[in-house]
Amino acid sequence: MGDHPAQRDTDGAEPEDRAAGPVATLVPGRPHDPEPLDDKELRGLNVVRRFGAVGSLFLALGSLGAGAAPVINPVQEIPVLRLFTRIPMVSLAMGLAGMAIIVLSWLLLGRFAQPARRRLATQGQLARTIALWCAPLLFIPPLFSRDVYSYLAQSEIVARGMDPYSLGPAEALGVSDPLTSGVSNMWRETPAPYGPLLLRLGGWLAPLSSGNIVTGVLLQRGLALIGVILIIWALPRLARRFGVQPATALWLGAANPLLIFHFVAGAHNDALAIGLMVAGLEIGLQRMPVRFKNDAPPPPAKGELLFIGLGVVLITLGVAVKLNAILALPFFTVMVARRWHGRIKDLVTAAVPMALLFGVVLVAVCYGTGLGFGWVGALGTPGLVRSWISPTSELAALGGVLGIALGLGNHTNAMVPILGTLGYLVAGAVTIKFLWDSFKWRYRPIIGLGVSLGAVMVLHVALQPWYLLWAIIPLAAAAGTSRFRIAATIVTAVLPFLLPTTGSTFEGRGFVLPFAWAAAGVVTLLGLFVVHRLSPLLLSRPSPEHSVPA
Repeated sequence: MGDHPAQRDTDGAEPEDRAAGPVATLVPGRPHDPEPLDDKELRGLNVVRRFGAVGSLFLALGSLGAGAAPVINPVQEIPVLRLFTRIPMVSLAMGLAGMAIIVLSWLLLGRFAQPARRRLATQGQLARTIALWCAPLLFIPPLFSRDVYSYLAQSEIVARGMDPYSLGPAEALGVSDPLTSGVSNMWRETPAPYGPLLLRLGGWLAPLSSGNIVTGVLLQRGLALIGVILIIWALPRLARRFGVQPATALWLGAANPLLIFHFVAGAHNDALAIGLMVAGLEIGLQRMPVRFKNDAPPPPAKGELLFIGLGVVLITLGVAVKLNAILALPFFTVMVARRWHGRIKDLVTAAVPMALLFGVVLVAVCYGTGLGFGWVGALGTPGLVRSWISPTSELAALGGVLGIALGLGNHTNAMVPILGTLGYLVAGAVTIKFLWDSFKWRYRPIIGLGVSLGAVMVLHVALQPWYLLWAIIPLAAAAGTSRFRIAATIVTAVLPFLLPTTGSTFEGRGFVLPFAWAAAGVVTLLGLFVVHRLSPLLLSRPSPEHSVPA
């Protein structure tokens, strides 16, 4: 996924944001300035918006009876709405139809975000579309996962002055506590694997909910929404720096159904970590002059070092939410080194103060929150899950099957840590390779960051669909190749349907799923028929005249 031959690899601020000399006045590969959509396309965009909003409403209503509801479900006490808890098959069908409609709406929206088009949707139009699709999902029960209940229990442990890194919810709060009852059985006795910043924020929010699970879920979703807003803010700005159409980056990264389903509806804390990471990269690059390969380093820009430091601080805060964000620091260091002469000496000169600042901020956060570094010892907790979509986990299962077939016994449990370690080694090798290649100007560092994060996530034994957003979001800002967009589109369109809306098996009633899928399919096809009648343009082949000449 290297750069297009016509593009020269650059890092730094946009021309209008730089105070550097002639070296910084041209940016080969800068995306063309698109024209606004014409009347037919605006009509099509509005149809897509409404279609996606209908999908969100379906998903929201379906969540009342087929979401990851708490054990004591408050919906059962609400007249009319409690009906959905008594018709789980209908609720599940509505949820599945909503998911399918949102995914299809996103695919149709992509028509107005293709980088080769002459006319594109504006950033504002895309941001308003994302807001419209997310709005119905802000006040619903969690979907696709019960992790948010773990966040609530761990936050309550912090609020009570106990150590979430040595005590699980059952030990600290008691098995009978309502917060503990919402936590999945696997996590009731395990310590928290999340960073101290996240848990301290949760600890401050816990008294506001006064033990009310509904209020607690909404507050945790609010933290995730801060991350989503940071992503929406940073993505188009980073994209413009790296020669990618901002509309394309917003569509692929921020309007992504995986983000809507798992960061908004699921309220996963990955949203805040990724948001801080990409915001840190954008802030860090704001005053950094562009330098092309083999050119003399441009003179220092006003406030350049201050903004680099602020970028490191924000990325460090992301690390204090979830460790994965730490990979952004070495790639950001490469960006800074390449802005100078791009020598090993420059890499060391950039790395030492940035590492020191990272250490100071992290120590301040760990001890300032009162939680210390206990989270480091709990980082292996997520690895207790073996995801069936994880290649590493599936290889371990295959090894167990082969062992049984050969009469050697089932060694799956022994294979998991071995293959998990090999996965980390491979991911580490990929990261080192892309760091070096980025330093030698073969790739943009942010592309190396996305690929490295993708390797770490894909090779994790507990791979979940939303983990892929760690790779998709930074790559959306810099990978301008059609191959990446096609691959990311396929992954995004398939992965959401691998997890049920309930966050677990649908209560063991296998017959429910095929009937729910059949009903959802009928509703989705009817919706597509209506969309075609309202705007035939959306399902027609794009005309070559709408494209920018190569």
